[in-house]
Amino acid sequence: MRKPIFVVLSFLIFFYSCTKIETTDIGSGLIPPIDGVNVKDTFFDVTTNTFIDDEIARIYKADEHVLGAITNDPLFGKTFASLFFELKPTSYPFAFPGKKDSLVVDSAVLVMSYKGVYGDATIPQSWRIYELKDKLKPDSAYGVNTSSFTLGGQIGSKTVDITGFNDSVNYGLENAKNQIRIKLDNSFANRLIKNYDSLNAYKSDSAFRENFAGFAVVPDQSSGNALIRVSLTDTNTKLSLYYRTRVDTAIKRETMVTYFRFNTSGFKETSGSANTIIRYRGGAQISNFVNTGKSDSLDFVQTSPGSFVTVKIPNLSRFRNSLIHRAELVLYQAPDNPVTDGVFAAPRYMLLSAYDSAKKRKISVPNDYEVTQGGPNIHIFGGFRDEREVQGIGRVSAYSFALTRYVQGIVTRHDSSYVLRLSAPSNDSLFYKPPYPLVANGSPSYLTPGNANIIANGRIRLFGGTGQPQLRMRLRLIYSEL
Repeated sequence: MRKPIFVVLSFLIFFYSCTKIETTDIGSGLIPPIDGVNVKDTFFDVTTNTFIDDEIARIYKADEHVLGAITNDPLFGKTFASLFFELKPTSYPFAFPGKKDSLVVDSAVLVMSYKGVYGDATIPQSWRIYELKDKLKPDSAYGVNTSSFTLGGQIGSKTVDITGFNDSVNYGLENAKNQIRIKLDNSFANRLIKNYDSLNAYKSDSAFRENFAGFAVVPDQSSGNALIRVSLTDTNTKLSLYYRTRVDTAIKRETMVTYFRFNTSGFKETSGSANTIIRYRGGAQISNFVNTGKSDSLDFVQTSPGSFVTVKIPNLSRFRNSLIHRAELVLYQAPDNPVTDGVFAAPRYMLLSAYDSAKKRKISVPNDYEVTQGGPNIHIFGGFRDEREVQGIGRVSAYSFALTRYVQGIVTRHDSSYVLRLSAPSNDSLFYKPPYPLVANGSPSYLTPGNANIIANGRIRLFGGTGQPQLRMRLRLIYSEL
C-alpha cells in the first residue's frame, strides 16, 4: 500500500538536516554491515555553546596540587596557581636533639615533591614564599576560588628552572630526585631551631599553629608559562631544618637534619592545605565564544576550574521508531598553533553528562553511563582522549561517546532528550540512575583525578556544531527501520 504523500514529505523534511553517508569507521563485529536498505546510517546536526563553569572545584589533600603561572595561552588566557599548606612536627612535645645551647643553625629548605608539568617547561618562573597569618582548617577541602588568606612576611624566593626538577640531588644527608628545593631566610631557620623552644611552641600542635600557621607559595604574574604538579603527602615534601650539634664532650660537631612534614594522621595534628587557581580570559579567543546565544563553530573546554560546552540535538525526539545499532557523538580538536597546542595538551578525559533543568543538576546520560562496584564504565561509555590522523589537517585529539541505549530510549519509549554537557572534570559528581528497566531512586556518583584529570591540566578548542563540514560535532546513527 502506498504511503500518504504528507507522510513522505514530512519524512523528507525531517531528514533535510541529516547527512547520509556510505561507510562507517565505527568498528564492531556486532554491528551489521550498512547496505543502505536494511541497515542505514546518518548524521544528526547539533547546536553547541561554550559556558564558564561556575561550580567550585575542590582539591583534596591526597590530590596532586598545582603551582605556577601561565601567562601566554592565546586560546584560554592566563592562569595563576598559589599553594598554601602546613608542614610541622610529626609528634608532640617535640625537641631538637642535643642541648639548645649546643645547636648551631645552618639553614632551612622548603622541599616539594615534583610530579610533572603542564605547559612550557623551558621558561623559568619566579616564586615567593610567605608565612601564613591565617590558620588553615585541617578538616576542610577548600575551593580553588579561595583567596582570602592573610600573608605575613616573605621568608624566601626563587626563580625556578623546571627542567631540572627531576634531576637527582645529593647534598650529603640524602640522595633524592623529583624535588623542588627553595632555601628560606636564615632568620626563619633560627626562629624554628633556636627560638621556639623558649616560647613552648613545640609543646602541642595547637601551640605550634599559634606560632606558625604555614607556608604560602605565590608565583609572580610576569613570568612563566606552566603549572607544576606537586604532591603534599609524598615523603619528598617536607621542611628540612639543618643544624650542627655537639656529638660528644669534645668540640666536634655533626651536621644533622630534622624534617617537618605534611601530616595526614590524627585529627588535631592533621595538616591543612588550599590551592587557589585563578583564570583570566580577557583578550583570549575563548572570550569571544562564551554564551553567544547561537550555535558556535568553535567550542572551548578547559579542565576545571574552566569551561564546558552544551550540546543540543534538536530533531532527535522526532526520529521514527527504529532499531539503533550504534549511536555515537564524536568530537574533534580544532587545531591552532602546533607549538601552543603541544605544550597545552588536551584533557586526558572529558565527561559527557545530561542536565536536569528541573532539578538544576548534572545527571548521568540515561542507560549508557553505568556505575558498578568497579566505578563508572567510562572506558566503554567513552571520553578518553584519542589521537587521530585527519587528512588535510594532521594529527588531532578526538573524543567519542557511545549513546546507543540513550537514543533507543528516546525513539522507542519517548524518553526525555536532554541538553548534554561536555566538561573536563577533576573532582566532580553527577546524579546517577541505573539503566532501564531497573528502578531505583538514584544516588551521587563521583569522579576523581585518578579516573579524570589533574586539576587545571588540559584545554581544547573543538569544532562546534556549525562550520567545518568534515569535523564539525554531530551525532552519528547506524539503524534499521522498524
